[in-house]
Amino acid sequence: MTGIISAVIIGLIIGALGRLVVPGRQSIPIWLTMVIGIIAALIGTAIAGALGVADTRGIDWIELVIQVVLAAVGVILTVNLYGRRRID
Repeated sequence: MTGIISAVIIGLIIGALGRLVVPGRQSIPIWLTMVIGIIAALIGTAIAGALGVADTRGIDWIELVIQVVLAAVGVILTVNLYGRRRID
């Protein structure tokens, strides 16, 4: 249970960082950014584990960068898809 809660909290932070990295205004709801962050954190952890960089001493900077990049890509894709769906 603690692992799930910490994954959600880290995912929220990753989503926020991913949104900050993307230039311009993103017209998607904050809850969607949170979901993107959680998914990016989980996928980023799996990728870091496959590359063998998930467990290092101190802060796992490479894993964090992978997660933020995935979140930024997720935000960009979602903004493009969400923007097409909405009728202005």
